Amino acid sequence: MQPINADKAPEALGPYSHGVKTGNLFFSSGQIPLTKEGEIISEDVKEQTDQVMKNVGHVLEAAGLSFEDVVKTTIFIADMNDFPHINEVYGSYFQGKLPARSCVEVSRLPKDVQVEIEVVASIE
Repeated sequence: MQPINADKAPEALGPYSHGVKTGNLFFSSGQIPLTKEGEIISEDVKEQTDQVMKNVGHVLEAAGLSFEDVVKTTIFIADMNDFPHINEVYGSYFQGKLPARSCVEVSRLPKDVQVEIEVVASIE
């Protein structure tokens, strides 16, 4: 197992890595809408989703990967009514083959943000 930490992403909020490579797979930790400085980007769910996806991109980049390598995502949201807005922003980050995805509403997310996303990517 090879831990991955991205210099461009906000620091982890606890004792974990931004992601790990193992075999031919990469697993990211959930990313939330924090800036590099650790501040919540906005209260707007679209802006939060965009920041989350930027952070996911930074973590993938640190692992030598891109969104094209993502095979599965999991989206955690605080309010399922926000799904269309989250889906719109999320979809703009993927071109061509789309990864498998799960989306669940949860009772609470770290720092009371509205969205958290984790990915699994294939290393070829």
